[in-house]
Amino acid sequence: MNIDPLTNVLFAALRVMTPLLLAALAGLISQRVNLLNIALEGLMLFGAFFAVVFGAKFNSPWLGLFFSIVFTTLITFIYALSIIELRANLIVAGLAINILAVGLTSYLLVVMFNARGAYSPSDLVSLPHLNLPLLKDIAILGKVFSGHGVLVYVSWILAGLCSVFLYRTPQGIHLRAVGERPEAAETAGINVKGIQYLALLLGGVLCALAGAQLAIGDLTIFNDSMINGRGFIALAAVFFGAGKPGLTTLGCFLFGLFEILQFRLQTSANIPPQLPQMLPYLIVVLTLTAISFQKKFTKRMAG
Repeated sequence: MNIDPLTNVLFAALRVMTPLLLAALAGLISQRVNLLNIALEGLMLFGAFFAVVFGAKFNSPWLGLFFSIVFTTLITFIYALSIIELRANLIVAGLAINILAVGLTSYLLVVMFNARGAYSPSDLVSLPHLNLPLLKDIAILGKVFSGHGVLVYVSWILAGLCSVFLYRTPQGIHLRAVGERPEAAETAGINVKGIQYLALLLGGVLCALAGAQLAIGDLTIFNDSMINGRGFIALAAVFFGAGKPGLTTLGCFLFGLFEILQFRLQTSANIPPQLPQMLPYLIVVLTLTAISFQKKFTKRMAG
């Protein structure tokens, strides 16, 4: 039996799920303080833009990654300020960030590089790929889990750390308390606004990593439409996982797998390309519908 097609699909799915997982962790942390982060899409785009621009300027993907985190977090702080201090509508502010990201990055591409829609610096290299010792020599596991970009492995570590942070640290317990009972948390002396800022700013860092993975993780290119709904798919993964890091990671893997399958269907099956392109988004709709029915059924059984 030829297992190469299967291992290739699984390898690609792990790569594709990485920006989804990083953004989903950002959405998960925000959700745990009862703030639905609609701005994931725009923050990822800013992260990708800054990674390429500063990576090209300093001819270093690592400096591109660093400045991507710095500037994306700064934009996230402005977003958090508008929500927490100025009481801006959460949904409107998030959509504003998404629209601003597309418009501003497209404008800056023209002004800075005389490029429209896409920019690919010729002298910038991508972040390194890692061949894991011992694991790379194991026939099937090596082909699936070894040889990924560095941010792929970072995303797995961060998923584990997110679980430890939420359930095993005082800050994580405070964060969950703010989301579940903000009045009680404030009465207990917890700085509610500070925790909300922490959640959103951590999300900004994660979105910067997600955008950088798309821009300099494998290739070195920025396209103003490169996020392509991944921020909203990441939110769907958060709901799929019910706000739990493990299940959210599983959701991201499944969405990544379906995205890879739609690419394979486009190239190998004699069907209209529009049908496979619908697959990831159709899966998101079906998933959210199933979650909604499950919640209604649970409430009915409890009643």
